[in-house]
Amino acid sequence: MPSVRVPRSTAAASPFFRPRATVGAALLALGPAWSGAQTTGAPEPEAQLPSVTVVGRSSSGAYHAAGAEGARTEAPLRELPQSVRVLTRQAVDDLGATRLDEVLDHVGGISRQNNIGGFVDNIAIRGLPGDESTGLGVLLNGFGGNRGLNVSRDLAAVERVEFLKGPAAALYGSSEPGGVLNIVSKAPRWQAGHALETYFGTQNLRRVALDSTGPLSDTLAYRLNLAHEQRDGFRDHVGSKRQVVAPALTWKVAPLTTVRYVGEFLQQQSPFDRGVPAVRQADGRFRLGAVPRSRFLGEPADGDVALRDQTHQWSVEHEWNADWRTRVATSARHTDLEGASSEARLLQSDGLMRRQRRERDWEQQDLGLQAELLGRWQVAGQAHESVFGVETYRFRFEEVQRRFNPTAGNPYAIDIYNPVYGQAQPVPLPFTDRVQRRHGRALYAQDVWTVAPQWRVMLGLRLDDAGQSTHDRRSTAAVPHAAQRSQAWSHRAGVSWLPDANWTVYANTGRSFRPNDGTSQQGQMLTPERGTAYELGTKWERSDRKLGATAALFDIRKRNVKTADPTDTSGSFFVSAGEVRSRGAELDVSGQLSRHWRVSGALAYNEVEVTRDNLLKVGETLLNVPRLTGSVLAVFEGVMSGGQRYSLGGGFTHVSDRLGKARTQTDTAPAFRLPSYTVAKVVGHVQLTPNVKLTLDIDNVFDKTYYTSSYSDLWVTPGSPRAVTVGAQVRF
Repeated sequence: MPSVRVPRSTAAASPFFRPRATVGAALLALGPAWSGAQTTGAPEPEAQLPSVTVVGRSSSGAYHAAGAEGARTEAPLRELPQSVRVLTRQAVDDLGATRLDEVLDHVGGISRQNNIGGFVDNIAIRGLPGDESTGLGVLLNGFGGNRGLNVSRDLAAVERVEFLKGPAAALYGSSEPGGVLNIVSKAPRWQAGHALETYFGTQNLRRVALDSTGPLSDTLAYRLNLAHEQRDGFRDHVGSKRQVVAPALTWKVAPLTTVRYVGEFLQQQSPFDRGVPAVRQADGRFRLGAVPRSRFLGEPADGDVALRDQTHQWSVEHEWNADWRTRVATSARHTDLEGASSEARLLQSDGLMRRQRRERDWEQQDLGLQAELLGRWQVAGQAHESVFGVETYRFRFEEVQRRFNPTAGNPYAIDIYNPVYGQAQPVPLPFTDRVQRRHGRALYAQDVWTVAPQWRVMLGLRLDDAGQSTHDRRSTAAVPHAAQRSQAWSHRAGVSWLPDANWTVYANTGRSFRPNDGTSQQGQMLTPERGTAYELGTKWERSDRKLGATAALFDIRKRNVKTADPTDTSGSFFVSAGEVRSRGAELDVSGQLSRHWRVSGALAYNEVEVTRDNLLKVGETLLNVPRLTGSVLAVFEGVMSGGQRYSLGGGFTHVSDRLGKARTQTDTAPAFRLPSYTVAKVVGHVQLTPNVKLTLDIDNVFDKTYYTSSYSDLWVTPGSPRAVTVGAQVRF
């Protein structure tokens, strides 16, 4: 069995406080310390680039990762029968990304979904979106990171993002069969380092970040990432503020026992923004661009909506011997959202848009516990690496909403072509007052089996015992409470063939499940979704392990997909009757192309269609899922005559057209589709001194007008115009 670093998940938790005040201040430093410029297997005659070690925004780091903590195995990624793409800290920094959604286009098979007014990360992997109410498979250090609400994630305290494609339910339970994301937090270091960053840019962007780490004693090390950001934004009246406080501790309690803590407080304040409408033409087709991308059609007087998210994770790890260790971890998360909004309800032919007014007060709590035994063992000369675990969680979501729906007498309307703000705001009335609860416990096991020097087999099995309930506190029904309990086996099996030191051929299959949100007209909870996936692929890795590629073919089927009840005229009830199929091909490439060039690329072709539904048109694709996506980022790094390091690079992202509004079986009008787009970016930096760096990022270089996602023809999210950001980073 090859010897590689044992993944030490930083997950854990504790009870947490709930500060309401704005946390302003300096912050983060994007990126871990990287040491040394990367070289290829064949040395060139020129001198090597000088080595650099940084805390803060990195340079000369790696694009290609050898392993992934979320895979729960020591085995190198090249040996695993699964497609895994890791966006390293270097890749994040080269992209100039500060939020998760800014990196999604650079991984094959990932597409953006409705972002709930600009507040949450909502994605589809391999064309399969989940339900934002039940979580979409975004993990934070191996724990569920987005059950219910989640603040759009800031990357200040993030070390890397791992995209584990294919069914992951055998390890993580409730998830989509397309895959999961695992976000890995920055960890403390035992060598002191500090970095301060400042950024200024178009749309009046101001951001300051602090990254500080080092030992507090011989047995205790810390890391602290802080960030504060303000911007006016390109949308009229839609500025935003964001704060991040992320402490972390590593405590060596004994030579073989380590306690880790990871905390994170995120807060976002901005108006609830549903985007722009597409206008229906005389021929029944929808047209985007009738109103400029900057136009906000809510009410500035509504003010900011505040979304706060706190997470505390604790873990205790003990090594029993050279081969076996245990890990016990907890995670506690609290999220709340408060504020009012005015949102599109109906667009009239004269350009007047009737609006709803909503006041939200949402709060959720999420507590999880994991205990694992991890180790290596041998039978008959064949090596095994296994993980055996138990997990439990409890989740509570309290949703209170007041709403006003427009009428002919009080349309609460705004002219989309000539908006006039400041009209009297109607008083919303009680609309939703309910409590949702979910809980679960599970047993799981995974084994990576070295059958022979050239063969690996991965087996995973999990048993989930899950319960869910909803209590409608406004219901007049005799039984306003609905609940159900379900058990589900999830498995996966895969095999890898390594014909030589560079190539791998693999295949896998797996099953997944995910509870459905919502109730039937009879007051019953819906049957959980089940998915089955098949994947065939190949991997290549250069001999120096600094450049690699993965190509994969996949076929996924889902059943019991939540769909509208055709006998319900209110639109409030559902049944589990839908079926969806996703098929496609992906290619991901990343690494050091040569001593001076690093490159990241992705290409994906994805066919998704509804194969059965009570309401949606059979054969139709799903919302916001493009058939073709592609991206490239290439960066050249060199040294000037005076010894200063510099880099210059760029790339593009392409997304093909996709469905912008769900189509029912009775629809005869042309479909509303979001147009395809291609946007370019330029990045660069100059290292003025060993401790001072200047950076430049230009997004959407050619100022392309494009649209990233939609929920309907009235709620379409436009992409940002050209944005220029300059930054200065100082290490001390």
